[in-house]
Amino acid sequence: MKIAVLTDRRWVHNEPKDAYARTIAQEDGLIVDALRRADCQVDRLAWDDATAAWGDYDAALFRTTWDYFERFEEFSRWLESVRSQTRLINSAQLVKWNLDKHYLVDLIDAGVPTVATRIAERGEVITLGDWLRKAGWPEAVLKPVVSGAGRHTYRVSLENASALDGIFRELLANEAMMLQPFMPEILSQGEISLMAMGSQVTHAVRKVAKPGEFRVQDDHGGTVEHCEVTEEHRRLAEIALKACPQRPLYARVDMVASDAGYQIMELELVEPELFFRLRPDSADTLAKAIVARLSEEAVHP
Repeated sequence: MKIAVLTDRRWVHNEPKDAYARTIAQEDGLIVDALRRADCQVDRLAWDDATAAWGDYDAALFRTTWDYFERFEEFSRWLESVRSQTRLINSAQLVKWNLDKHYLVDLIDAGVPTVATRIAERGEVITLGDWLRKAGWPEAVLKPVVSGAGRHTYRVSLENASALDGIFRELLANEAMMLQPFMPEILSQGEISLMAMGSQVTHAVRKVAKPGEFRVQDDHGGTVEHCEVTEEHRRLAEIALKACPQRPLYARVDMVASDAGYQIMELELVEPELFFRLRPDSADTLAKAIVARLSEEAVHP
């Protein structure tokens, strides 16, 4: 089988000169090596590579396509084009559903324990203070429904709503925005992320924000440590994955503790960091799941 591992143009031939670049090279390298051990021919390509012959590949695997939210319209056009040329992993249906955080409302409607989510649609006229008062939350987290790496993510309250209102209304004029209650457990306990490959949860990590910060991403100084998977973690992850339009071949299930038990923060099905470096054999688990799925589809298209 011939597989394209997708990244963005910054990382195709990057010299890993800093910790961030080294992590990208390590993570992508682990899944490339695992696919080769599974007897696949592998090329690592930028998703927007105009010279790529996508039809020559049995599948394209999303990995570090971490510029898609900055080039969303271009990425969406590419997605529509490439889905007819090769198999996408995860599938185009799952990717389109998961790119936009309206999917969190779908999870809530399906009864999945999920952090409460309110969405203001593009062009809606509302002040940030009025939205907070309507939601009834003393503190909340504001961000676009299409976002990554903490882009335009703000911790808001009635005390700072007026100061942020100009930014909020400028953003809302161009894109839908979402509001979730601020979960203090993020500061005290961190965010738990479970990795699922194929039909099994392989490992978990705890992401912790640096002092004075609430965003747990390493872009903002957050740190990551190994975390044991509890039955409560596992049950919630399975409930969330069953609520997806179809079963993903890989997923990262982000959750946070609350008074009501663990709740889903986000379900990452497109290009999540999967922390292969903390459990290298999980890359082999994913590679085998990919080969098995493609082999099954070749027999039963």
